[in-house]
Formats: sequence, structure tokens, C-alpha cells
Amino acid sequence: MWKYNDQDQINDYLLSLKLLNCNKKKYIKTLYSISNNIEKNYKKYKIKKKSGKMRTIYEPNEILKHIQKNILENVLSERYISNYAIAYRKGYSLRDNVMPHVGQDIVLKLDVENFFDSIDFIDVYNSCFPIYLYPKSVGQLLTYLCCYDEHLPQGAPTSACISNIYMREFDEHIGKWCSLNNINYTRYSDDMTFSGNFDVSEVIKKVMNDLKCLGLKLNKNKIHVVRSSSQQTVTGVVVNEKAQVSKQYRKEIRQEIYYIQKFGLESHMKHEKISLSKEVYIRKLMGKILFVLQINENDKEFVDYKSFIKEFI
Repeated sequence: MWKYNDQDQINDYLLSLKLLNCNKKKYIKTLYSISNNIEKNYKKYKIKKKSGKMRTIYEPNEILKHIQKNILENVLSERYISNYAIAYRKGYSLRDNVMPHVGQDIVLKLDVENFFDSIDFIDVYNSCFPIYLYPKSVGQLLTYLCCYDEHLPQGAPTSACISNIYMREFDEHIGKWCSLNNINYTRYSDDMTFSGNFDVSEVIKKVMNDLKCLGLKLNKNKIHVVRSSSQQTVTGVVVNEKAQVSKQYRKEIRQEIYYIQKFGLESHMKHEKISLSKEVYIRKLMGKILFVLQINENDKEFVDYKSFIKEFI
């Protein structure tokens, strides 16, 4: 249908997406200028992963971040995402990823290797901005605005949603296959969890083959099979009998709160040689508390800790 539209009509359609708040001429010029120099609009930095390896984060500048947030809200928000995909979704929480796996004989945890880096420009274009939905030039422009060096950048506001859209058919196919075999399945970003009583090698083979069709690989160094006789965790939450953050994690928070209450925030940080600023340390501690409350929002002890830490914010 788009082949009969002239450039002015295509520009009017682009304007209707409301990616920027400015006049038409500046709107069009700014979008194409940024898309043609996309790498210059990002700041790259590395953070250490739990494994000790480094993860590259791509942080867009303010104007690109504003555009990406509008793409997320005005273009991508209505797209269907599989119910098996839990991360980065309104109305879903970590608890939704955990509960299907409580009290199961086997928990199998798998990981997609180089998840965001492996979703390339063509993948983003075909899954999110295809020609049957957008004029070709608009679809390509939107794809450029959401990619960095021909791949999906971890750190852009649009990347998480795009990854879920790209994985939709995989999630639906794997989810239905699991359902037929009485296996529970959820995916939280690049972490896939399977639980029940099943042939582990059969599931791994199935996942590897389906990922291969998407141009993705299973991280063979992150295959974890945990039976009910051992502590089973899913995205950091113990699931053997009920969903609960580990005793050790809760104990460490409890100790931090105790020392802050007894000695004061500054003395505690000095004694523990915490090099973070007070603001950053408090935010991190609040994040730990909120993690516990995601799983059990009525945990009075941690509700009280939340109220206590709020005084420092």
C-alpha cells in the first residue's frame, strides 16, 4: 500500500508518530541527521557481570533517548509479546517469572549467548518495522534509530521491548511444545527456565535448534540442572517449596540495616570501607529491599526496612 505514497505523504506519516516536538522541517531533518550519525549519539561504558566478565552498555544521549522513548510508547507498545516473556513488561514482575517453577522436581536454566549483540539490523527491521506496516524508508529510519553498529544496543530504552518482539515466535513455539510435555517455561530476557519432570537433554536439543533458526546460540557454559534435593533458584529466588529470596541475601540486608541504625550511615560506610557516595549506596540498598518485596510484598520486616531507608532519600 505504501508504494503509492509520495515523499510528502511519507513525511506526514513519520510526523504522525510524534517522535519529537518541533516543526515539520526540523522534525524530519533531526531524525535523519541522528540516524546517519547514530554511533556519535551514544556513550559506551563497561560494567562487571557476576561472572567477572565485562558487559558493554550503550547509553544514548538525551535527544536520542527521547526519540527512543517515543518509539517505545507510540510505535512498539501495542505489539503482541508472548505471555512466556516476563522481563521488561508493564504489569509483570520478577514474581511472575518465579511462580511457575515452585516445587518442581527439576529446574533447568539456559542462557542465550550474547543476546542483544546477536539481534542485528535486519532482525530488528523484519520483526518490528516491516514493510507491510511502514513505508520502507520509515521502517529503515526507525531501525537505524534503535540500533548501534548494526545490532541491538543494551542500554537503549527500545532494546528490551524489541528483543521480546523478536523472540515472540520462539517463545510461543517453545511454550506450546513445553505445555504438551507438561513442562513449565518462562523467559526473562536471555534467561530461560524450564521446570517439571522431563528429559533434560531433549529440552536442550529443542531449544538449541529453535534458537539456531533465529541466528542465536545457547550459552553452553550456562546450562544448569538443579533437582529438588538441592537449592533451586530462578532469577535469584529460591523455589524449592515456596518463592523466597535466599536466607543469605536477607541476612546481609538485615545486617546492613542493623549497623546503620546502631552506628549511623556515615560511620557504617566508613567502617565497611564503602567507597560509593551516600546517595548511590542508599539507592543500591533500597534496590535490594525492593527485590525482596517483589517476591513477598507483605513481608513486614522488609516493609519496615523500606520505610527506614526512605528517610535517607
